[in-house]
Amino acid sequence: MMNTLQDIEHAIAQLPSEDLAAFRAWFAEFDAEIWDRQFEADVKAGRLDALAEKALKDLREGHCTDL
Repeated sequence: MMNTLQDIEHAIAQLPSEDLAAFRAWFAEFDAEIWDRQFEADVKAGRLDALAEKALKDLREGHCTDL
């Protein structure tokens, strides 16, 4: 059983290239899901309201350019 970050790092370093590629893909998806959940929680908690308000204000005042 791996109990420390050092154990996990060592195990990952020992993976064959195919397994390492599969791990990378899995971890990217895992990390994205965590980020999405945190973002949703921040939105629900109103932590991004000030940023949204500033962006809308800038848009109304013409401080934005079309992409």
